Amino acid sequence: MGTETKRPGGAQGRDPTGSVDGTVPSTDLPPGREALREIAAGLPHLPGVYRMIGGSGQVLYVGKAIDLRKRVGSYFQPARHPSPRIELMVRQVHELQVTVTRSESEALLLENNLIKSLHPRYNILYRDDKSYPYLRIGGGAFPRLGFHRGTLDPQAHHYGPFPNAGAVRASIQLIQKVFRLRTCEDTVFRNRSRPCLLHQIGRCSAPCVNLVDQARYAEDVANAQLFLGGRDELVIDRLVQRMEAASERLEYEEAAALRDQVKALRKVRESQFVDAAGQPTDVDVIACEQIEGRHAVNLVMIRAGRHVGDRSLFPEHADEATPAEVLLAFLAQHYLEGVPPPVLVVSPAVDAPELMTALGERAGRKVHLVANPREQRRKWLEMAAENARLALQRRIAQSRNQGERLAALQAALDLGEALRRIECFDISHTMGEAPVASCVVYDGDGMRPADYRRFNVAPERPGDDYAAMREVIGRRFRRLVEGEGKRPDLVLIDGGMGQAQAARGILDELGLSDLPVIGVAKGEGRKPGLETLVFTDGRAGLTLPADHPGAHLVQQIRDEAHRFAIQGHRARRDRKRSGSSLDDIPGIGARRRQQLLAHFGGLRGLAAASEDDLAKVEGISRALAERIYRALH
Repeated sequence: MGTETKRPGGAQGRDPTGSVDGTVPSTDLPPGREALREIAAGLPHLPGVYRMIGGSGQVLYVGKAIDLRKRVGSYFQPARHPSPRIELMVRQVHELQVTVTRSESEALLLENNLIKSLHPRYNILYRDDKSYPYLRIGGGAFPRLGFHRGTLDPQAHHYGPFPNAGAVRASIQLIQKVFRLRTCEDTVFRNRSRPCLLHQIGRCSAPCVNLVDQARYAEDVANAQLFLGGRDELVIDRLVQRMEAASERLEYEEAAALRDQVKALRKVRESQFVDAAGQPTDVDVIACEQIEGRHAVNLVMIRAGRHVGDRSLFPEHADEATPAEVLLAFLAQHYLEGVPPPVLVVSPAVDAPELMTALGERAGRKVHLVANPREQRRKWLEMAAENARLALQRRIAQSRNQGERLAALQAALDLGEALRRIECFDISHTMGEAPVASCVVYDGDGMRPADYRRFNVAPERPGDDYAAMREVIGRRFRRLVEGEGKRPDLVLIDGGMGQAQAARGILDELGLSDLPVIGVAKGEGRKPGLETLVFTDGRAGLTLPADHPGAHLVQQIRDEAHRFAIQGHRARRDRKRSGSSLDDIPGIGARRRQQLLAHFGGLRGLAAASEDDLAKVEGISRALAERIYRALH
């Protein structure tokens, strides 16, 4: 990257990604395809990334090109574009931005980063905010087996990724059952004085209290790693040898335990091993299906020859795209930020040599794209396609149901405009302590957890729900006025007329008087189905029948806002309580508080400690130990 391009009416600038770009500002570019075509004709014959910008500055589309002039110029030819969707997009373009790159692979990476950060309206998008989880075996004398999500620790061993957290936890339970590795946190492990329940039910060898020596535990860890790497037969052979040796020594209890491990491993192998050739392999199988203009992509993960689970994803902005285009977008957005397995089996076939080159560079080895598999891989692909079809059928059925509920609610509320996006707010606190406000979002197809937000609120008078509601509504919609976020079609408030009017007042102050606000007042005995919808426009309250589809939708959204607020409040309250009891003690700062909690395995262990126990901690004098003890009792 670094080649300059010229733009009329403005100087060259540097893109936030670090590349030199050429931007045609909308003030110098009159709307119309002819002017855009002239700008495109001035672009260089070089690889790069282009952005189509709308009249209000929003990014409409991000694309890459081997030749920027040819690719961008093709959008603005006199003939109509074959895709109505792209034709509509081109009519909205007021500005072009381009970034020149050193290679097509570099353009591919930049395109993927911009799509994920800008969420363009006309790009195929996959909303997948959480990273994929791994199974982790740590380091040290007695490594811990655990769940991991996020940046990989080079000091630990990671296995995966897995399609979801449930698949990781199932594998952890299996490893516990067969190899009895510990799963407790290090702070708990260092401070135990007797075995935990997991040892009593045969899921842990209790290294915390020295019931297994370091050499034997290391052997169990090594066998678990071999098992996770697909070396099942080697592990079974080792266990059989140990079993026979224990039997010869007349140590029958140990021999019986090893026999049970062998049986468990063989049973797992029979039920999970799916590679007919018997060779351990890592493969991702991806199939895309289309029904009624909608798409679903199913990702099946095979790790070390085992089927570890699958996941279905539903792209956005893909109404007019072909399954091949949808699949290609998935491959780029899913794998360019991670390390792909050696083999990707896909359906339908896609032509993506530059993408596979980029993936190979990222993985440090060749990545094979297989579109016409044979034998076992064909069965995997058929399974993935069937999973995608079933998931898409469920999604369509659910969408129809949601559409019926939304239409029923719209008719009952008589708001005059179509409903699509609904935001619901709730306040949760305990007698005014640690108040938290929640905002949950429903968009017509279901709840949108990626758009949820929590707000720590601080009303002047503790427990003042009206002031808390004014604060959170103000914070949320000031952002909207400033151009951040999406505008809802309806604001629901979990509360009666007071909370609803508080929200209405702030919205009026912000110039959003046309945004409808409805309160959801609890019914008699707080029973579901008896809620009253409270209007802020002077209409009388409305109680929908208990079997009304619109009432069910309101209950679903309100209950989700309530759950999300309570969850946030409890976490904030617990953090405050666990910190304040120590923070208020003279001589206890953040570092010493962390030292105490780590030494005793948490606040509960600290509270159970005696003055003598406290005084034994490095840096804690007898006088300070007495102050800590008095503060906690």
